[in-house]
Amino acid sequence: MTDTITLTGLVATTPRHIVTSEGLSITSFRLASNQRRYDRAKAAWVDGDTNWYTVTSFRQLGTHVASSVHKGERVIVSGRVRIRDWESGEKNGTTIEIDAEAVGHDLTWGRASFTRSVIVGRSSDDRVTDAPQEQPDPVDVPDDASSLEPREPADAPF
Repeated sequence: MTDTITLTGLVATTPRHIVTSEGLSITSFRLASNQRRYDRAKAAWVDGDTNWYTVTSFRQLGTHVASSVHKGERVIVSGRVRIRDWESGEKNGTTIEIDAEAVGHDLTWGRASFTRSVIVGRSSDDRVTDAPQEQPDPVDVPDDASSLEPREPADAPF
């Protein structure tokens, strides 16, 4: 049975990117995820325990994660969960690994710019290459959010 999970958290290590001798692209990093809650007694937000995950992405996703995700950024990760117990000498523990199916920046904490990869001249192996597409100019968002509220047209009949 495959368990799927979606997490938000902080990229805690510099993503490590390798390409195997067979040409498989793999990128992995550690993700720190903690829960915040409002403590009414203290009238303040408090951090809960931090959960640690190893996130691994493969193929085209691995290539894109390597060039897009950096230590210290907040991300959303969705993927398959693998829980493994380990022993090393007198130490033992449990590792929670996520085989990523999707990785993206958490836009709650900032803005991002997206560049789509396009398929250039499909070949028999259907490889996708990074060919930048022309992007529209970014829209400037005013600091005053009230200017974004819908307004009646000047010539409204009512």
